[in-house]
Amino acid sequence: MTTQNPLLTPSPLPHKAPPFKAIKEEHFLPAIKIAIEEARKNVEGIKAVSAPADFDNTILALEMSSETLGTITSIFYNQLSACGTDGLEKLAEEIGPLQANFSTDVALDENLFARVKAVYEARDSLDLTVEQMTLLDDTYKGFVRGGALLVGDKKARLREINEEMSTIGPAFMNNAKKSAEGFALIIDNEKDLSGIPENAVKAAALEAEERDMAGKWVFTLDYPSYGPFATYADNRDLREKMWRAFSNKAYKDEFDNSDNVLKIVRLRDERAKLLGYDSHADFVLERRMARSPQNVLSFLEKLLVAYKPAAEKDLSDLQEFAKMQNGPEKLMPWDVAYYAEKMKESLFNFSSEELRPYFQLDKVLNGVFDHFSKLFGLEFKANAAYDTWHKDVTAYDVTEKESGNFIGVLYADFYPRTGKKSGAWKTSYRNQGLYENKMERPIVAIVCNFTKPNKDTPSLISFDEVTTLFHEMGHAIHALLSDVTYSSHAGTSVLWDFVELPSQVQENWAYEKETLDLFAAHYKTGEKIPAALIEKVNNAKNFMVAMGGLRQVSLGLMDMRWHTANPADIKDVAAFEDEATKDTRLFPRLAGPISTSFSHIFAGGYAAGYYSYKWAEVLDADTFELFQEKGLYDQDTANKYKGEILSRGGSEPPEVLYKRFRGRDADPDALLRREGLLKDKAA
Repeated sequence: MTTQNPLLTPSPLPHKAPPFKAIKEEHFLPAIKIAIEEARKNVEGIKAVSAPADFDNTILALEMSSETLGTITSIFYNQLSACGTDGLEKLAEEIGPLQANFSTDVALDENLFARVKAVYEARDSLDLTVEQMTLLDDTYKGFVRGGALLVGDKKARLREINEEMSTIGPAFMNNAKKSAEGFALIIDNEKDLSGIPENAVKAAALEAEERDMAGKWVFTLDYPSYGPFATYADNRDLREKMWRAFSNKAYKDEFDNSDNVLKIVRLRDERAKLLGYDSHADFVLERRMARSPQNVLSFLEKLLVAYKPAAEKDLSDLQEFAKMQNGPEKLMPWDVAYYAEKMKESLFNFSSEELRPYFQLDKVLNGVFDHFSKLFGLEFKANAAYDTWHKDVTAYDVTEKESGNFIGVLYADFYPRTGKKSGAWKTSYRNQGLYENKMERPIVAIVCNFTKPNKDTPSLISFDEVTTLFHEMGHAIHALLSDVTYSSHAGTSVLWDFVELPSQVQENWAYEKETLDLFAAHYKTGEKIPAALIEKVNNAKNFMVAMGGLRQVSLGLMDMRWHTANPADIKDVAAFEDEATKDTRLFPRLAGPISTSFSHIFAGGYAAGYYSYKWAEVLDADTFELFQEKGLYDQDTANKYKGEILSRGGSEPPEVLYKRFRGRDADPDALLRREGLLKDKAA
């Protein structure tokens, strides 16, 4: 079987990239079972070493013991997210417990932990490098946090919890995805398309054709379809219908996630308490920059004080504007995007849709590549020699422009399709670092759900999608420019509330004329985006910013309250969410709770960590102020940022890296300054 399984044989493709064309669903389970056995033998080999435990024979050997398993599971879970099928979803139910049990076996192995502990206790006498010390610290604390200090029945219970949790997350994600895919708004009367941009109408017609409904229009809950409808459709009843469908995902339908939410929260809380923590948030935040729930809550409360009154004024102004437009006497949630867009047009004399013709996706992507070439000297070239998992995916070789040195492989996957998770993300198939005693470069992907091309026009994306592309490419560049020794420290493998700095800071360049001139040209005429339009975009940058900020604070507070509360007291998901978010609401809840489709915290890595988006915004605002001061493409600043932040990954604490880059700690007021909610620094 090994010789016939492409997951268990060396890849014939350049740089050992995954041979997607050869990989079939039936290959995953046997490959993972064999890889787990290989990893078990490696672990047994570490324990069998007769020499005293030291860094190389224990810590480094453990770091490299599960390479094959890590490679195969990264391919599996990435495929599950990017092109999930019923077969892959069923496999996840079997693979999750296998992997969880192996991880638990390692974490609870007393003899293995004894060797790790021996090295850890002798650390001050070992003359280790900074990276070695970090790996040792991470390894020891990983064992402790994995239950190594537990005894008896507590170990057995932790094993049960880990196994159960390994299947609930994928089940939650699958429910959210299936629930969203189960809704479609079918329009057969052209009058109901009033106000909707031509591009979105054409996309809806194409969607209808693909569903054998030629002559009709189909709108879905994929954001490239839902967003334009919610923002521009004149038919208020249909806006409400779409809004309610979007807001009721995985709630009180056949894919209801309510029980999964309660199970996940209960299991996380029980695990935290088993390990000696007051709550799941305490457990998580021990390994974050924020350190404690109290620090996170103080941070969010400070933002709430700034955002809430400003957001209430925004909403009041919007209500007055809507009345002047003969709108409803009382705005509802399905009215906000619609009237906000009209108010923005009135105030700043432009519509978001005016930007779209200047953002042809392939040209934007090439412009983003040019941007990173100017900033970090990188070059991106499409290479058809790599396999991809779908015809819409393109693979690129990334190299250093001057030297020609290979940096890594980048895959780009941009369009929605059935089975693909919603949203946008960066992922890795291989991190940079040491593998079998050889340094390997990274293999990464960005996966998005952007506006698709139609028969008449190429893919024309919104400005929000442009900033999303800059964001995800920021993550990818963080991974690609990694220059560490150990793959567990590479690229985005940093403390979670630091991970969004390299992504969010890139969004700032999307507002700059110097950057936009690299790619923003009308898809028909080739005319560069007018300077006056760029100025209008910047003038409108902070329009309704408080409402957006308040929403992020609300989600952060909800997350923290889910993970600090006593789960025994929670009987109803919607009621708990209402109480958790009552101080942040501008409207009562008029549909399902957000929690049942909140994959970030219930099926992703953001549990007790959603605050990190705002936390990292402080860092990114402070970072970009330096580029504004020195020059958008100032090479000294870019090189220092690359050398002190991007290349170092998680090899040192983020506060150390940031201070080394900036020369000081981040200015906590930088974000509110950028958003116009705080006066500029004194000269």
